[in-house]
Order: sequence, then C-alpha cells, then structure tokens
Amino acid sequence: MLGLPIQEIIIFAFVVAIYLAAAIVGILQLLSGGEKYKRFLLPLVCLAIMLEAVILIFRAIAIKAIPLTGLFESMIVLTIVFGLVYLFFSIAIQQVWFGSVMVWVILAMVLIAGTVAKPASELHAAAATPWAIAHGIAMILGGASIMLATACAFLYLFGMGKLKQKKIVQVLGRVPNIEKLEGMTLFGIGAGFGLITIGVISGLGLAVVKSAALEMNVLDWLTDAKIVLIIAVWVFLGMILMLRHTGALKGKTIAYMTMIAFILILFAIVGTTVFCGTTHDFTKDNTKVIELRR
Repeated sequence: MLGLPIQEIIIFAFVVAIYLAAAIVGILQLLSGGEKYKRFLLPLVCLAIMLEAVILIFRAIAIKAIPLTGLFESMIVLTIVFGLVYLFFSIAIQQVWFGSVMVWVILAMVLIAGTVAKPASELHAAAATPWAIAHGIAMILGGASIMLATACAFLYLFGMGKLKQKKIVQVLGRVPNIEKLEGMTLFGIGAGFGLITIGVISGLGLAVVKSAALEMNVLDWLTDAKIVLIIAVWVFLGMILMLRHTGALKGKTIAYMTMIAFILILFAIVGTTVFCGTTHDFTKDNTKVIELRR
C-alpha cells in the first residue's frame, strides 16, 4: 500500500477510517438497541463509497481506461458495489444486526484490498475488448451477490442459534426473520451463480483474444489456479441451487455451504494472486512476466 501515490494513500486511509468508524457505530447500535446510533451508519457508508470512487477516478485518469483489471481496483469496485447493495437493502431492512454485519464485511474487504494495493498499471490491449469489460463487471457483481448471501447466511445461523437457545429477546427486532434471511441467502446465491455464469462465458471469449495476444495455449488457462478455483466455485453454487430445488438441502446446510463458497471466492480473487501466482492479469506488466517465463 505504501507504494501507492500519496493522494491515493491519503484517500484510502480515510476510507479505512470511515469504515472502521461505521463498524464501531454498528457495535454501539447493537449495545443500545439501535435507535440512537442508526442514523450515523448510512452517511458514513455513503461517504466511504464516494471516496473509493475518487480513487477509481484517479486510476482511470492514470491509465486512460476503465480501471477494472487490476486486483486492487477490482477489490475497490467490489466494496463499492456491496456498499450500494447495503444502502439499497437497508431501506427495507431496518434491523440493527443486518447493518452491523454488512459494514463489518465491507471493512474486512477494504482491509484485504489494502494488502494487495499496487500503483496503477498500463492495461494490455485485450482489456479494452467487450469480452473483458463484460467479464470484469459480471465477476464483480457476482462476488458482491455472494457477499450478500454470506452476510445473510451468518445472520441466519446467528438467529437460529439464539432461537434454539430460547433467547428470542436477543434477536427479536434486531435480526430479520428467518424466512427472509433464507430467501435473501438463496437470492444472493442465485444472482451470484447467474452473474458468474456470464463471467465464465465472457472469460472464454476473452481467452481467445488474450491467448493470441500473449501466445498462451489452452493448457496455460486450464491450469491457472484462479481460473480453476472460480470454475469450481461456479459448479459448487450450481450444486447448492440444484440440491435446494430437489429439497435435499435445508436452510442451515445452505448457510454453511454459502460461507464456504465465499471463502473460496475470496481465495480465488486474492489468495491465488498472493500465494499461487496467476496469469489472470490484464496489465502489460504481467505480459512481460509471462514472456520472461517462456
């Protein structure tokens, strides 16, 4: 993160501070019942989203293109989308646990983004194709949908645990009802599966363009850790939906499987880049690395 331009470091530091403040407000509203601190949460999230958008604008100016291909930019866009999802759903869902869990998830993603922050890189020509734009947008929206499903799955398990312990007072009015949480979890899984399907299809189209440009063969793509894991998650999500349709899975099992899917997606996005190495990168810097390997 220290390698970023000074203006981006300052803005990103403010983003982290704002989301940290939002997370603290989330804790305070849980302790107080919510009414006293709830009004501060939405403005904080709105301010953080606007500052993140400023970072993307700086990057777009630097590379003279839509900043969707670098890992740091993708993580920023993901948190912006999830923040907007939270703002949208908060209109209908007023329970304090929902808002608190959502801002905690966003804060965690912002902190992870900080660990992979790099200066903006010039894009490869393949990144300007419609395939690349469709692929990037679909995968980011798909990731945000799974994040929503995971937050709802956590609340579902939390609410079920309290009800099982007969501590109804601790969840009454603070957590959305179990049926709504189960429905939102399934909605997030379904939306994520559909969007990732679009991402996989557009990725195949992009592979044709980029393979020719980078002299990569099919085996190079099929053995890439990030691509393999994303396809595995896509199959896993499809399996959840299919088994749920047949009645083979119940709410609690779906919640646990959703959280596993989120962990796999998070590792696919960040972990494979940090620990495994991946050619799934649309910058010219990565192109040079691939050519050197050959």
